[in-house]
Amino acid sequence: MTLPQLNIYRHDRDRRALVTLAGVIDPATAPQVRAALERCLQDGITLVDVDLTTVDRCDSSGLRVFLDVSRHAAETHASLRLHHPSPQTERLLTDTGSDRLLRATRPGGARPQRAGRRGDRHTERAAR
Repeated sequence: MTLPQLNIYRHDRDRRALVTLAGVIDPATAPQVRAALERCLQDGITLVDVDLTTVDRCDSSGLRVFLDVSRHAAETHASLRLHHPSPQTERLLTDTGSDRLLRATRPGGARPQRAGRRGDRHTERAAR
C-alpha cells in the first residue's frame, strides 16, 4: 500500500506567503496542511495565498482545514485565498458554498460560478 504524499512549499514576501501544495489532501495529509497554514498566521503573515494547481485531490477534510484556517485568519485580521483549484476541488467548493468564503480563483482571476448558474524564506517538504 502506498501512502498519500503531499509536498508543501512556502515562500514569504514581507507579510504575504505563497503556500504551494502538491499531491493529495485527505485525512492523512490534512493535519500537515493545517500546521503549515497556521504557522503562517503565527509568523505574522496577513495574506496567505494557497496555490492548488498541483493538488490531485482534496476531500472534505482538506476543505475543513481551509475553512478553519480562514476563520482563524479573519480573527487575526489576515486572510486566506485559494487559487487554481482542480475541477474536482472547485466542485467541492461550489457545492458546499465555500467558494465565496475562501475566495477561490481560477486562472485569470475569475471566480467559479455556483452550480445551476450560467454566465523563498521558508520551504517545507513533507512526504507521508
